[in-house]
Amino acid sequence: MPARTGRPPRISRADIVAAAHRVIDQDGVEGLTMRRLAREVGSTAMALYHHVRDKEELLLLLLDDYAAGRPRPAEEELPAEPRERVVAVATAMREALSGCPWIVDVLRADDLLSVGGLWYPEKIIDAALTAGLATEEAVAAYRIIWHYTAGEIGGRAAARRRRAEGGATYRERVFAELDAREFPRLAEVGRRWEELTAKDTYERGLRALVAGLLP
Repeated sequence: MPARTGRPPRISRADIVAAAHRVIDQDGVEGLTMRRLAREVGSTAMALYHHVRDKEELLLLLLDDYAAGRPRPAEEELPAEPRERVVAVATAMREALSGCPWIVDVLRADDLLSVGGLWYPEKIIDAALTAGLATEEAVAAYRIIWHYTAGEIGGRAAARRRRAEGGATYRERVFAELDAREFPRLAEVGRRWEELTAKDTYERGLRALVAGLLP
């Protein structure tokens, strides 16, 4: 195929965002560089800088694009009771982020956030205040729920990757050789560990958190 000559094709921010999503799907967020993205859109890194200042601004565009495309409950669909409202909003937050686990890694750094995604902390903090918590306690309650949710999403995403790779994991080998005298309970459930830990216990854990956090 002959080398392309002349001016690179005209690109838009929408082209860049779509290409960035493709790169992350293929190589993960750590593989997203301006050079890699330029190859994906068939342009040059310099041309990209006319649209985005750097990788941080690009990630912000991706976060806002993803948040804008995710449905969330209408106000009238949310329960009035504060504890149930927190459960409903946190569950919606988990559903929104589970489809794109790399976003969780970006958000957990606490440096970047999507304005479109602020609906979730707004609703959870408001419900906590309505339940009777002070502002500092309401923010702390949200942070605890967020870390629980982010950890659950990240753990399940990692487990899916391990299963996709196939073969026995290090944990499976350890459990297979456990000394039943030293670890009787773990040895008893060891062969079922994968089955038992694959169960979706998010709501159960969430309700336990909310019961302990809200009066």
